Amino acid sequence: MSLMLVVTALGWVGALAGLVAYAMVSRGRWSADSLAFQCTNVLAAGTLLTVAAVNGIWPSAASNIAAILIGANALFTVFRAKRRAAGEAATLSVVENTVVENTAAQEPAQTAERPVVTHRAYAEAA
Repeated sequence: MSLMLVVTALGWVGALAGLVAYAMVSRGRWSADSLAFQCTNVLAAGTLLTVAAVNGIWPSAASNIAAILIGANALFTVFRAKRRAAGEAATLSVVENTVVENTAAQEPAQTAERPVVTHRAYAEAA
C-alpha cells in the first residue's frame, strides 16, 4: 500500500467526518457547542490538513489550520463552561432524624446501642 493511497483514504475520512458534523448540526441532532460537533470538526480539519500538506496545497492547509485553532478555542470554551456549571451546581446535603434503639435484646452478641434513621430529607445548599 502506497503512502498516497493512505493519504487519499485519510482525506476521504476527514471529508466524511466534516460532512457528518455539518449534517448533524443542520438537522438539530447536535448543537454547535457540543463536544461531539467540535471534536468531529477538529478531527476532520486535522485529517484534511495532513492531506493538503502532503499534496502541497498550502491555501487548503492554511484554512484547515485556522479551522483547528477555531475548534480548539471552542473546545476550551465548552470545557470551561462545563467546569463552571459543575462548580455552580446546587449540592444536596442529607439531613437525618435519628432515634437510638437498644438492639441488645434482639441481638444477644451485640450490647451497644445503634442509631436508626427514621426520617431522611434533602436540603439544597445555597
